[in-house]
This record gives sequence, C-alpha cells and structure tokens, in this order.
Amino acid sequence: MTFLQAQLETQTPIIVDSHCHLDLLEKQGHNIDEIIREAAASDVKILQTICTYVTKIDEILHYTKKYENVYASLGIHPNNVAQEPEIKAAQLLEICAKNKKIIGLGETGLDYYYKDATPESQKRSFVEHIRASQQSGLPVIIHSRDADFDMMEILESEQKNQKFPALLHCFSSSESLARKALDLGVFISISGIVTFKNALELQNIVKFLPLDSLLVETDSPYLAPVPHRGKTNQPAYTKNVVEFIAQLKGLEWQEVARKTTANFSKLFFGLGVGVR
Repeated sequence: MTFLQAQLETQTPIIVDSHCHLDLLEKQGHNIDEIIREAAASDVKILQTICTYVTKIDEILHYTKKYENVYASLGIHPNNVAQEPEIKAAQLLEICAKNKKIIGLGETGLDYYYKDATPESQKRSFVEHIRASQQSGLPVIIHSRDADFDMMEILESEQKNQKFPALLHCFSSSESLARKALDLGVFISISGIVTFKNALELQNIVKFLPLDSLLVETDSPYLAPVPHRGKTNQPAYTKNVVEFIAQLKGLEWQEVARKTTANFSKLFFGLGVGVR
C-alpha cells in the first residue's frame, strides 16, 4: 500500500497540493521540514514538487527521497526551453523509468507572455512531453499563459492522435480554454489566484466547472491566496484554495478536499482511469 492509499483510507479528509516548488522555497531560505509540518497541520498531506529544468531533476528528487509524502514531476518549463538541451520523449521516459516517485511530465506548455523562448521551440518541447505521456500514461502538467488558441489546437490534435492524461495547472485562462479542456477530458487545477479580488472571471469559471474535473495547488512560493497576500506562498495554504472553492460552489470544504484528492489519485496514480 502506498502512502497515498493509506491516507485515502483515513476518515479525515486530506488535501493534496498538486503543484509546488520546494526547491524555490528552500532557495528563499525556508526550512522544508517546517514547510512540510505546517502543511500537515492544515490537512495538506500530499505534495507534488515540480521540475522546471530536466538538468536539475536530482535536486527535485532529493525531496521525494527525504519525505514519504512528496512526489515529483519531470519536465522543462516553456520559459526555460532555450536554456536546456532540446528534449526528446525517449529521454524523459528513461529518467522516469529509473525514479518511481516521478508521477507527472512537466511542467511544460506554452508561455507567450514572456519572450524567453520562441513559440516554435516551446511547441516542440511541449509535444515531446505529450509523446512521452502517450507512451507511458504519465499525465502532462501544462502551463498555459497568453497562448489559448495554440494550446487548444495542440491539445485537440494530439488527443485525436492518441489519448493522453493531462492537467492544466494554475488555471487563469479563458472560459473557452476551460470548456475545451473539459471536452477533451483534461483536468484543471486551481491555485490561490481564484481568491484574488480581481479574479471575477476565474471565479465564474470555477462555479461552472464540475468538481470531478478539479485539482488544487499553490504553485508556491508564488501567488499566495487571500488572506496571505504579500507573504511567501506555501503548501499549507492549499487549504485556503479548497475553502474558497467550497464557498463559490456552496459546498463544505471537506467535500471539495475529498473530491480533489480523489481526482489527484485517479490522474496520477491510476486509482481510476487517468483519461476520463
């Protein structure tokens, strides 16, 4: 029985921070032992720490070896594509095969807000991550910023080519991308952005998104939710995201916690089918 399975069998609802950056928190001077303890005290019992440079995967895996409840991903952030050797699906799969606590591919995707890498190079990298997902069944963790049209086009064409499990992380894009994701069976992860006063469009999107399509995250150390604005974000604050979603949907926070955790286990651990 895995740590996650053991947690799922408890009567108390648990929360999963599906996307955080423990390496960046530590580089800012935070004690990760304390970060993990504070998360657990807020019912956040499972964390996925995200890789943004394949060449730095050993730094990410350090946390998975030290903490039983921490899992990892493998990927190149679209803003980092120009700084990394061009990746192929076979290389991603080779690294994943050697490290069983790597449960996702990414974060990858498209970011047209910054100009750190060309759209063409981002697309090539993104598609290689998708190819690795299609071959392995590992979910693709997708970053999408100011690139809705190209993102919808790639997701639709690649899903038609061969189904793959996927998650749009830290969703703050358009309603049209949200609806396209639902049509394609792609999960959507909500961060602390949803609690911001100026996030009315996102709040309205979350209201209509079905609970069985949602995950939650912090993307810490960034984007601390209300009431922690101005502070360094941390996994413990995932509970604030859960509580806010519950408020938007008129539910108890425990129901949102149970369902988003079940969705995480379905997508990343096959407790259910990754592609809905």
